[in-house]
Amino acid sequence: MNWKLIFQLSLFGLAMAFATVFWLPQNIQPAFWLPIFIFCAYQVAKKCSGKYFLNGFMISMINAVWITTVHIIFFETLMANNPEMAKMNADMPMPGNPRLMMLLMGPVFGMIFGLILGTFSFVASKIVKK
Repeated sequence: MNWKLIFQLSLFGLAMAFATVFWLPQNIQPAFWLPIFIFCAYQVAKKCSGKYFLNGFMISMINAVWITTVHIIFFETLMANNPEMAKMNADMPMPGNPRLMMLLMGPVFGMIFGLILGTFSFVASKIVKK
C-alpha cells in the first residue's frame, strides 16, 4: 500500500468537500468526479507496485472521511447553498437528525465509490506502462 499517495490523492476529496459546501451544485459534481477518478487511477497505476484495487478503494474511503466531516461541520451552509440536497434530506430516514444520517451514510458512499475507483485503478494498471 502506498499510503503517501493515498493521502495525497484523497486531498481531491477534501477540495471537493469544500467546493460542494460553498459553490458546486450537486447536479454537476459528476463532471468533476469522473476526471478526478481517472487521474487518481492513472496515478495509482503509475506509482504503485501492486494492490491497485485496494489503493484506489482506500483513496475513496479517506475521501468519504473528508467529505463527511466537512459536510457535518458546515451543514447549515451546505443546506443553504444546495436546496435540492436539503429537500432530499427531508425525505431520508431520520429527517430530524441529518448530520447523524450523513455520519452513517458516509462510509457506505465511500465503499460504493471505492469499488468504482478501485476498479478504475485495477484497469489502469493493465493499460498504463510503468
